[in-house]
Amino acid sequence: MKLTKIEPKYLKKHNPRIGLITLASDFRIEKDFNNVIYGKDIDLYCNRIKCYNPLTNETLKKMADDIPKVTKDILPDQELDCVAYGCTSGTIAAGYQSIHKKVNLAKPNTKVTTPITSAINALKSLKIKRLSIFTPYTDEINQSVINYFKKENIEIDELSYFDIASDLDIGKVDPQHVFDTLVKIDLSKSDALFVSCTALPVLSVINELEKKINKVVLSSNQTLIWDTLKEINYNNKVEGFGELFNN
Repeated sequence: MKLTKIEPKYLKKHNPRIGLITLASDFRIEKDFNNVIYGKDIDLYCNRIKCYNPLTNETLKKMADDIPKVTKDILPDQELDCVAYGCTSGTIAAGYQSIHKKVNLAKPNTKVTTPITSAINALKSLKIKRLSIFTPYTDEINQSVINYFKKENIEIDELSYFDIASDLDIGKVDPQHVFDTLVKIDLSKSDALFVSCTALPVLSVINELEKKINKVVLSSNQTLIWDTLKEINYNNKVEGFGELFNN
């Protein structure tokens, strides 16, 4: 039998690489990322991080301890252009600087974005100062969200919430019920509505919701994806996911 050795030819360039860290119990965030980047020259690689229910500030902070290992296991020994940490309240609990440091322990010199920091970036980009908020969280988590925005000099007019303590249950909420709930919020004094939580099905209804209420609507996954695209220098137009992508 003849054996023939053939030298492989490797690619010299690759698409921008996004590493997504998502909660182990999140049904939604990967779908939202894939819906936005579908057909684009962008590669998405995901890994899941252990989530502790019920959600409290303490369990959310504890979750961040696993970030170095989870990040390292996304394309081991390969570089990523940006890592998106997919937890809004978890970022608030652990602190962005801590998350950035933990990611870079595994992937040195990697850009890092999170839902809450991307939301602040979006608000600044849109010059929004007065905000209404909707969350699925319990009151303990809500107070942390409110305090975070206040420290960023964002005035909160109103906060409504579902009071759900489990991330699994958040992901099971009917998107139509989300829409029907959000459309009833009084936004007369607010410049925009921010809907928190990567597990909540919001992105798919943002376009219709903005038309209905004539206000800017932001969500955790929407701002996270928008900020991630900016971090990898993707500047092409993105349609169908809210006014933010036109900015």
